[in-house]
Amino acid sequence: MTRVPRKPLQDELVFQNVSECGLSLDDVQARILSFMAKDPKAVYHFIVGTDSQVYRGSTKFVTGIIIRRVGRGAWACYRQTIVPRELRSLKEKLSYETTLSQEVASYFMGDALRKMEEIVLPYIYKGAALEHFIDIDAGTHPTLNKTSRYVKEMIDRVEAMGVYAARVKPESYAASSYANRYTKKSV
Repeated sequence: MTRVPRKPLQDELVFQNVSECGLSLDDVQARILSFMAKDPKAVYHFIVGTDSQVYRGSTKFVTGIIIRRVGRGAWACYRQTIVPRELRSLKEKLSYETTLSQEVASYFMGDALRKMEEIVLPYIYKGAALEHFIDIDAGTHPTLNKTSRYVKEMIDRVEAMGVYAARVKPESYAASSYANRYTKKSV
């Protein structure tokens, strides 16, 4: 039996935003670096987050990437993944959302994050900073969020990566606001 080699991650993931389509992960990285280079003395948040929506016969997942210049704008893009079945288990959906976020975030863990850090590094003592997050579309309040029982597990998974801080509702806007907006467009 001959095995077909798996394509590298960056060849499989295609992103878009309101002004561009067909962005590879390398394109996304270039846009982020360009955005940061315009103001290297700023404080930046690099965020990845995923949300999902169940439709008849499928579940749509949207993973957003945001580079936020705190208090002064942002650049963002997203990708969608369609699973050809209705995922009704809350734990399965949340787990897959977290997995998709980790998959995209893992691309940036080495050279890409280093290049982002190099932009702000000369200005660290003047207030520049770069923080990295994975936003989880779950909340900790048990009466408001059915997802609260899975929060610790998802946070532990993200923090085990060793690079990203995990955020949950209401701080997890990359998942609960940005990605959520694009899950609402039917498949």
